[in-house]
Amino acid sequence: MNENLSKLTVKSQTVIPKNIREYLGLKTGDRIRYITRNNRVEIEKVKSQTEDDPFATFTEWATDNDEEAFGKL
Repeated sequence: MNENLSKLTVKSQTVIPKNIREYLGLKTGDRIRYITRNNRVEIEKVKSQTEDDPFATFTEWATDNDEEAFGKL
């Protein structure tokens, strides 16, 4: 078992240690989930909706102009 320490600020914020961020593949803007179980707290990376939706990257083409130009194809 690896142990990592972190300090709580007056606003109840903390920094996730670098090796934990790397292990979970966390980057700026990622969301994490806290799971309580048997007097323990686990954290995990939350998958973004774009990871679940293969067509989410095409939303930039979903404007009214695009619909007008290509809607009848």
